Amino acid sequence: MKKNSRIYIAGHSGLVGSAFVRKFRELGYTNLILKKHSELDLLNQGEVEEFFRNEKPEYVVDAAAKVGGIKVNSDEPATFFYENMQIEQNLIWSAYRNHVKKFLFLGSACMYPKECPQPMREEMILTNLPEITNEGYALAKICGQRLCSYIYKQFNADFITAIPANAYGIGDNFDPERSHVIPALLYKHIKAKENNDKEVVLWGTGKALREFIETDDLADAGIFLMNNYSGEEPVNIGTGEEVSIIELSNIIKKITGYQGNIIMDTSKPDGMKRRICDTTKIRKMGWESTISLEQGIKKLYDWYTNVYELRR
Repeated sequence: MKKNSRIYIAGHSGLVGSAFVRKFRELGYTNLILKKHSELDLLNQGEVEEFFRNEKPEYVVDAAAKVGGIKVNSDEPATFFYENMQIEQNLIWSAYRNHVKKFLFLGSACMYPKECPQPMREEMILTNLPEITNEGYALAKICGQRLCSYIYKQFNADFITAIPANAYGIGDNFDPERSHVIPALLYKHIKAKENNDKEVVLWGTGKALREFIETDDLADAGIFLMNNYSGEEPVNIGTGEEVSIIELSNIIKKITGYQGNIIMDTSKPDGMKRRICDTTKIRKMGWESTISLEQGIKKLYDWYTNVYELRR
Protein backbone atom coordinates (compact mmCIF):
# COMPACT_ATOMS: atom_id res chain seq x y z
CA MET A 1 0.00 0.00 0.00
CA LYS A 2 1.18 3.50 -0.79
CA LYS A 3 0.72 6.31 1.70
CA ASN A 4 -1.88 7.93 -0.58
CA SER A 5 -3.72 4.70 -1.49
CA ARG A 6 -7.50 4.83 -1.16
CA ILE A 7 -8.17 2.68 1.91
CA TYR A 8 -11.69 1.95 3.16
CA ILE A 9 -12.06 0.88 6.79
CA ALA A 10 -15.46 -0.72 7.32
CA GLY A 11 -16.59 -0.29 10.92
CA HIS A 12 -14.18 2.60 11.47
CA SER A 13 -15.99 3.87 14.58
CA GLY A 14 -15.96 0.50 16.35
CA LEU A 15 -13.42 -0.94 18.75
CA VAL A 16 -11.13 -2.52 16.15
CA GLY A 17 -11.91 -0.21 13.23
CA SER A 18 -11.02 2.92 15.20
CA ALA A 19 -7.68 1.34 16.12
CA PHE A 20 -6.96 0.82 12.41
CA VAL A 21 -7.77 4.48 11.76
CA ARG A 22 -5.35 5.55 14.51
CA LYS A 23 -2.60 3.23 13.28
CA PHE A 24 -2.96 4.14 9.59
CA ARG A 25 -2.74 7.83 10.47
CA GLU A 26 0.20 7.22 12.78
CA LEU A 27 2.01 5.46 9.92
CA GLY A 28 1.34 8.35 7.54
CA TYR A 29 -1.50 7.02 5.37
CA THR A 30 -3.44 10.04 4.15
CA ASN A 31 -6.37 8.82 2.05
CA LEU A 32 -8.69 6.92 4.37
CA ILE A 33 -12.33 6.39 3.39
CA LEU A 34 -14.63 6.43 6.42
CA LYS A 35 -18.42 6.11 6.33
CA LYS A 36 -20.81 6.33 9.27
CA HIS A 37 -23.83 4.00 9.47
CA SER A 38 -26.08 6.94 8.54
CA GLU A 39 -24.07 7.31 5.32
CA LEU A 40 -23.74 3.62 4.45
CA ASP A 41 -25.85 0.72 5.75
CA LEU A 42 -23.65 -2.37 5.41
CA LEU A 43 -26.71 -4.61 5.72
CA ASN A 44 -28.03 -3.14 2.47
CA GLN A 45 -26.45 -4.85 -0.53
CA GLY A 46 -27.53 -2.11 -2.95
CA GLU A 47 -25.98 0.65 -0.86
CA VAL A 48 -22.74 -1.26 -0.46
CA GLU A 49 -22.49 -1.96 -4.19
CA GLU A 50 -23.14 1.70 -5.02
CA PHE A 51 -20.51 2.79 -2.50
CA PHE A 52 -17.83 0.62 -4.12
CA ARG A 53 -18.75 1.79 -7.62
CA ASN A 54 -18.60 5.46 -6.61
CA GLU A 55 -15.72 5.55 -4.12
CA LYS A 56 -13.47 2.94 -5.78
CA PRO A 57 -11.36 2.00 -2.75
CA GLU A 58 -8.10 0.23 -3.60
CA TYR A 59 -7.76 -1.51 -0.24
CA VAL A 60 -10.35 -2.60 2.33
CA VAL A 61 -10.13 -3.53 6.00
CA ASP A 62 -13.32 -5.25 7.13
CA ALA A 63 -13.60 -4.46 10.84
CA ALA A 64 -17.40 -4.19 10.69
CA ALA A 65 -19.39 -6.70 12.73
CA LYS A 66 -22.16 -7.11 15.25
CA VAL A 67 -20.30 -8.09 18.41
CA GLY A 68 -21.03 -8.77 22.05
CA GLY A 69 -20.15 -10.86 25.08
CA ILE A 70 -21.13 -14.39 26.01
CA LYS A 71 -24.59 -13.45 27.32
CA VAL A 72 -25.85 -11.50 24.31
CA ASN A 73 -24.33 -14.05 21.92
CA SER A 74 -26.26 -16.79 23.72
CA ASP A 75 -29.49 -14.77 23.79
CA GLU A 76 -29.42 -13.55 20.17
CA PRO A 77 -27.80 -16.23 17.94
CA ALA A 78 -30.09 -15.60 14.95
CA THR A 79 -29.37 -11.87 14.95
CA PHE A 80 -25.63 -12.39 15.30
CA PHE A 81 -25.57 -14.96 12.49
CA TYR A 82 -27.77 -13.03 10.06
CA GLU A 83 -26.29 -9.56 10.49
CA ASN A 84 -22.67 -10.69 10.35
CA MET A 85 -23.34 -12.85 7.30
CA GLN A 86 -25.01 -9.92 5.53
CA ILE A 87 -22.30 -7.42 6.37
CA GLU A 88 -19.37 -9.58 5.34
CA GLN A 89 -20.95 -11.00 2.17
CA ASN A 90 -22.01 -7.54 0.99
CA LEU A 91 -18.53 -6.13 1.58
CA ILE A 92 -16.51 -9.05 0.26
CA TRP A 93 -18.50 -9.61 -2.92
CA SER A 94 -18.81 -5.93 -3.82
CA ALA A 95 -15.09 -5.48 -3.18
CA TYR A 96 -14.32 -8.34 -5.55
CA ARG A 97 -16.76 -7.13 -8.22
CA ASN A 98 -15.23 -3.66 -8.08
CA HIS A 99 -11.61 -4.82 -8.37
CA VAL A 100 -10.30 -3.99 -4.89
CA LYS A 101 -6.55 -4.71 -4.87
CA LYS A 102 -6.49 -6.23 -1.39
CA PHE A 103 -9.14 -7.08 1.18
CA LEU A 104 -8.46 -7.91 4.84
CA PHE A 105 -11.26 -9.79 6.58
CA LEU A 106 -11.06 -9.91 10.37
CA GLY A 107 -12.28 -13.18 11.84
CA SER A 108 -12.41 -14.23 15.48
CA ALA A 109 -10.75 -16.83 17.68
CA CYS A 110 -14.23 -18.23 18.39
CA MET A 111 -14.14 -19.63 14.84
CA TYR A 112 -12.05 -22.49 16.21
CA PRO A 113 -13.75 -25.68 17.48
CA LYS A 114 -14.76 -25.95 21.12
CA GLU A 115 -12.51 -28.97 21.63
CA CYS A 116 -9.68 -27.56 19.52
CA PRO A 117 -6.14 -28.65 20.48
CA GLN A 118 -4.22 -25.75 22.02
CA PRO A 119 -2.64 -23.54 20.90
CA MET A 120 -5.01 -23.25 17.94
CA ARG A 121 -3.39 -23.52 14.51
CA GLU A 122 -5.01 -21.95 11.46
CA GLU A 123 -5.67 -25.28 9.72
CA MET A 124 -7.88 -26.45 12.62
CA ILE A 125 -10.88 -24.35 11.55
CA LEU A 126 -13.83 -26.57 10.52
CA THR A 127 -12.32 -29.69 12.10
CA ASN A 128 -15.15 -29.74 14.67
CA LEU A 129 -18.06 -27.69 16.09
CA PRO A 130 -17.59 -24.22 17.64
CA GLU A 131 -18.51 -23.33 21.22
CA ILE A 132 -22.31 -23.27 21.49
CA THR A 133 -22.53 -19.98 23.43
CA ASN A 134 -21.36 -17.97 20.40
CA GLU A 135 -22.05 -20.43 17.59
CA GLY A 136 -24.06 -17.99 15.43
CA TYR A 137 -21.28 -15.40 15.41
CA ALA A 138 -18.58 -18.04 14.93
CA LEU A 139 -20.32 -19.66 11.95
CA ALA A 140 -20.79 -16.30 10.27
CA LYS A 141 -17.11 -15.49 10.69
CA ILE A 142 -16.12 -18.91 9.33
CA CYS A 143 -18.26 -18.23 6.25
CA GLY A 144 -16.54 -14.87 5.71
CA GLN A 145 -13.11 -16.49 5.92
CA ARG A 146 -14.10 -19.24 3.49
CA LEU A 147 -15.53 -16.74 1.00
CA CYS A 148 -12.24 -14.80 1.00
CA SER A 149 -10.34 -18.04 0.56
CA TYR A 150 -12.56 -19.13 -2.34
CA ILE A 151 -12.18 -15.75 -4.06
CA TYR A 152 -8.40 -15.98 -3.68
CA LYS A 153 -8.42 -19.50 -5.12
CA GLN A 154 -10.98 -19.10 -7.91
CA PHE A 155 -10.23 -15.57 -9.10
CA ASN A 156 -6.65 -15.05 -7.87
CA ALA A 157 -7.84 -11.94 -6.01
CA ASP A 158 -5.84 -10.89 -2.96
CA PHE A 159 -8.47 -11.43 -0.26
CA ILE A 160 -6.95 -12.50 3.06
CA THR A 161 -8.17 -13.27 6.59
CA ALA A 162 -6.65 -12.51 9.99
CA ILE A 163 -7.92 -14.20 13.15
CA PRO A 164 -7.30 -12.04 16.23
CA ALA A 165 -7.28 -13.24 19.80
CA ASN A 166 -9.84 -11.57 22.11
CA ALA A 167 -9.47 -7.85 21.41
CA TYR A 168 -9.82 -4.98 23.89
CA GLY A 169 -8.82 -1.34 23.98
CA ILE A 170 -9.79 2.30 23.53
CA GLY A 171 -13.37 2.59 22.34
CA ASP A 172 -14.50 -0.59 24.08
CA ASN A 173 -18.12 -1.25 25.06
CA PHE A 174 -18.79 -1.15 28.82
CA ASP A 175 -22.47 -2.11 28.68
CA PRO A 176 -22.76 -4.93 31.27
CA GLU A 177 -25.20 -6.82 29.03
CA ARG A 178 -23.14 -6.67 25.83
CA SER A 179 -19.47 -6.16 26.69
CA HIS A 180 -16.58 -8.56 26.25
CA VAL A 181 -14.47 -9.95 29.07
CA ILE A 182 -11.96 -7.19 29.83
CA PRO A 183 -14.31 -4.16 29.66
CA ALA A 184 -16.96 -6.16 31.57
CA LEU A 185 -14.53 -6.98 34.38
CA LEU A 186 -13.08 -3.48 34.38
CA TYR A 187 -16.55 -1.96 34.68
CA LYS A 188 -17.50 -4.35 37.50
CA HIS A 189 -14.40 -3.44 39.51
CA ILE A 190 -14.75 0.30 38.89
CA LYS A 191 -18.39 0.32 40.01
CA ALA A 192 -17.68 -1.94 42.98
CA LYS A 193 -14.98 0.48 44.11
CA GLU A 194 -17.27 3.50 43.65
CA ASN A 195 -20.08 1.79 45.61
CA ASN A 196 -17.80 0.36 48.31
CA ASP A 197 -19.10 -3.13 47.50
CA LYS A 198 -17.57 -5.93 49.51
CA GLU A 199 -17.39 -8.31 46.57
CA VAL A 200 -17.41 -8.64 42.79
CA VAL A 201 -19.22 -11.66 41.35
CA LEU A 202 -17.89 -13.20 38.12
CA TRP A 203 -19.30 -15.91 35.86
CA GLY A 204 -17.82 -19.41 35.90
CA THR A 205 -15.00 -21.06 37.83
CA GLY A 206 -12.36 -18.48 36.96
CA LYS A 207 -10.12 -21.25 35.60
CA ALA A 208 -10.86 -20.69 31.92
CA LEU A 209 -7.76 -19.49 30.05
CA ARG A 210 -7.88 -16.73 27.46
CA GLU A 211 -5.51 -14.76 25.24
CA PHE A 212 -6.09 -11.03 24.75
CA ILE A 213 -4.65 -8.51 22.31
CA GLU A 214 -4.82 -4.73 22.62
CA THR A 215 -6.40 -3.16 19.55
CA ASP A 216 -3.47 -0.89 18.65
CA ASP A 217 -1.32 -4.04 18.53
CA LEU A 218 -4.00 -5.77 16.45
CA ALA A 219 -4.18 -2.91 13.95
CA ASP A 220 -0.41 -2.87 13.63
CA ALA A 221 -0.47 -6.59 12.82
CA GLY A 222 -3.33 -6.17 10.34
CA ILE A 223 -1.51 -3.46 8.40
CA PHE A 224 1.64 -5.61 8.48
CA LEU A 225 -0.33 -8.44 6.83
CA MET A 226 -1.80 -6.07 4.24
CA ASN A 227 1.75 -5.21 3.20
CA ASN A 228 3.41 -8.60 3.63
CA TYR A 229 1.01 -11.54 3.22
CA SER A 230 -1.03 -13.13 0.46
CA GLY A 231 -2.63 -16.57 0.69
CA GLU A 232 -5.74 -18.71 1.06
CA GLU A 233 -5.07 -19.65 4.66
CA PRO A 234 -5.96 -17.30 7.53
CA VAL A 235 -3.29 -15.91 9.85
CA ASN A 236 -3.62 -15.74 13.64
CA ILE A 237 -2.88 -12.47 15.41
CA GLY A 238 -2.11 -12.72 19.12
CA THR A 239 0.39 -12.28 21.91
CA GLY A 240 1.15 -15.96 22.46
CA GLU A 241 0.37 -15.52 26.16
CA GLU A 242 -2.68 -16.62 28.14
CA VAL A 243 -4.25 -15.75 31.48
CA SER A 244 -6.99 -17.30 33.60
CA ILE A 245 -10.13 -15.27 34.23
CA ILE A 246 -9.37 -15.10 37.96
CA GLU A 247 -5.80 -13.94 37.23
CA LEU A 248 -7.19 -11.35 34.83
CA SER A 249 -9.63 -10.15 37.49
CA ASN A 250 -6.80 -9.75 39.98
CA ILE A 251 -4.80 -7.67 37.48
CA ILE A 252 -7.84 -5.42 36.99
CA LYS A 253 -8.43 -5.28 40.74
CA LYS A 254 -4.87 -4.01 41.20
CA ILE A 255 -5.12 -1.42 38.40
CA THR A 256 -8.45 -0.03 39.62
CA GLY A 257 -7.50 -0.12 43.29
CA TYR A 258 -10.57 -2.13 44.31
CA GLN A 259 -10.19 -3.61 47.82
CA GLY A 260 -13.04 -6.14 48.00
CA ASN A 261 -13.28 -9.86 47.30
CA ILE A 262 -13.71 -11.67 43.98
CA ILE A 263 -16.44 -14.34 44.05
CA MET A 264 -16.99 -16.89 41.26
CA ASP A 265 -20.56 -17.92 40.35
CA THR A 266 -19.94 -21.51 39.26
CA SER A 267 -23.57 -21.95 38.15
CA LYS A 268 -22.70 -19.81 35.11
CA PRO A 269 -20.74 -21.13 32.08
CA ASP A 270 -17.00 -20.71 31.49
CA GLY A 271 -17.22 -21.07 27.71
CA MET A 272 -14.16 -22.84 26.28
CA LYS A 273 -11.77 -24.02 28.99
CA ARG A 274 -8.77 -22.73 27.08
CA ARG A 275 -8.34 -20.61 23.97
CA ILE A 276 -4.98 -19.39 22.70
CA CYS A 277 -3.88 -18.79 19.11
CA ASP A 278 -0.74 -20.29 17.64
CA THR A 279 1.08 -17.22 16.32
CA THR A 280 3.99 -19.09 14.71
CA LYS A 281 2.99 -18.04 11.19
CA ILE A 282 2.90 -14.28 11.76
CA ARG A 283 6.00 -14.34 13.96
CA LYS A 284 7.92 -16.10 11.19
CA MET A 285 6.89 -13.25 8.89
CA GLY A 286 8.49 -10.79 11.31
CA TRP A 287 5.66 -9.39 13.47
CA GLU A 288 5.32 -9.68 17.27
CA SER A 289 3.10 -8.08 19.88
CA THR A 290 4.61 -5.17 21.83
CA ILE A 291 1.83 -4.24 24.30
CA SER A 292 1.63 -6.32 27.49
CA LEU A 293 -1.70 -7.20 29.11
CA GLU A 294 -1.09 -4.92 32.11
CA GLN A 295 -0.02 -2.04 29.86
CA GLY A 296 -3.10 -2.46 27.69
CA ILE A 297 -5.55 -2.65 30.60
CA LYS A 298 -3.95 0.37 32.28
CA LYS A 299 -4.30 2.28 28.99
CA LEU A 300 -7.99 1.28 28.75
CA TYR A 301 -8.62 2.20 32.39
CA ASP A 302 -7.07 5.64 31.84
CA TRP A 303 -9.23 6.14 28.74
CA TYR A 304 -12.36 5.10 30.63
CA THR A 305 -11.56 7.53 33.45
CA ASN A 306 -10.43 10.50 31.37
CA VAL A 307 -12.56 10.18 28.23
CA TYR A 308 -15.41 7.67 28.42
CA GLU A 309 -16.84 8.84 31.75
CA LEU A 310 -16.74 12.47 30.66
CA ARG A 311 -18.77 11.68 27.51
CA ARG A 312 -21.62 10.02 29.42
